[in-house]
Amino acid sequence: MRKYAAGRTARSAAVFVLMLLLFPYIVSVFVNGAGADEKPFHVRVRTEGGGDETVAEMAWPEYLAGILALEMPEGCEPETAKALAVLIRTRLYRDAGSEENGSVNERFLTEEELAKRRGVEEAREIFETYVQAVDATDDTVLMYQDSYAWTPYFQSGSGKTRDAGEVLGTDAYPYLAVRECPADAEEAETQEFSFSCGEIQELCRDFLVAEESGETAEEGYSATDFEILTRDSAEYVHEMRIGNTVCTGDQFRDALSLPSAAFAITADPDDSRSVRITTTGKGHGLGMSIRTAERMAEEGKTYEEILGYFFEGTELRKDMPENEIFCY
Repeated sequence: MRKYAAGRTARSAAVFVLMLLLFPYIVSVFVNGAGADEKPFHVRVRTEGGGDETVAEMAWPEYLAGILALEMPEGCEPETAKALAVLIRTRLYRDAGSEENGSVNERFLTEEELAKRRGVEEAREIFETYVQAVDATDDTVLMYQDSYAWTPYFQSGSGKTRDAGEVLGTDAYPYLAVRECPADAEEAETQEFSFSCGEIQELCRDFLVAEESGETAEEGYSATDFEILTRDSAEYVHEMRIGNTVCTGDQFRDALSLPSAAFAITADPDDSRSVRITTTGKGHGLGMSIRTAERMAEEGKTYEEILGYFFEGTELRKDMPENEIFCY
């Protein structure tokens, strides 16, 4: 009987010691969840500085949060951040096959760089929101017909998103269609720019055709040589004329570094060889409007609902881990 009691005491002591050893892990799992101590996946990031390219490994959540910080340095609603995290992750996955050695080179901000813009405390709060958005949407991407969807986004627009078929002349992206953006319309962001016709001629020289008129060729363009021909369904300039050249609104926007292809051109009343250009919005107008996404998030919409609105017809997949895309 004494032997039995002694054996039982020894076993109890062993169990007690084992529980003491496991106690920190049990508490960690209870508080943080299983796998909390697992190290995050590290991705190879290519950066350029001083004319040299370097490749360094960076924690995947921190990298995605850094891209979010670059896109939205002033912060945003958590559900907007989650929607953007999915769009950015999908883009990186989509581009992974074309990148050398599976590395990535999307620009980003570190928390320290963000602190220089927003201050230490605000930067810490913003960055934490973005890390949480990345974690909350872990392994989540948008798919279309078993391929990664094209997931563009922009800051604000004319009041509607653009139809990819109209802009690009292809039916490859039927989910990028015209969507009403009430926040963009109500809080229209307009800017006015002034250019001399000579400046525009120089900036657009890569796609301008030779002028048949000897006078125009010799003296250059005047305000009457600029004409908007057509607009798309979202009121962005589709085609315009510069002298004898017909170009797209996006070509013109890129050449002049305008914030948007939703613009109007008027003659400068004080100078017949200058024009004034008024733009509406900021960005290309395709995909998700961040401003309207913010409004939707403020109204209680989830990131799934936001993405479903702007990318109708795509599938939200939540089982696409990054370590199966970037294999080192």
